[in-house]
Amino acid sequence: MGWLWAIIVGFVLGLIAKAILPGKQHLPLWLATIFGIGGAVLGNWAAVGLGIDETRGIDWGRHALQLAAAVLLVFLGDMAYTAVKGSKQRA
Repeated sequence: MGWLWAIIVGFVLGLIAKAILPGKQHLPLWLATIFGIGGAVLGNWAAVGLGIDETRGIDWGRHALQLAAAVLLVFLGDMAYTAVKGSKQRA
């Protein structure tokens, strides 16, 4: 059941990251979901490093780190996707 939650959280984080970034992103939805999953993993890793992974109530710090990592990954992934897709169209 953990993989299902990873996909759901990754999907939501990918969508939020695409909404936060200015302009149009050219990433397909499945790739934004993968980057969202990666952002969740990186955010959890950073939260453990900072000692804020287990708190009482809602883990706002962990969620903020997950979102920040997802935004970064979607931004970098969109740049790479556009560069690769653009170079294929020119050839």
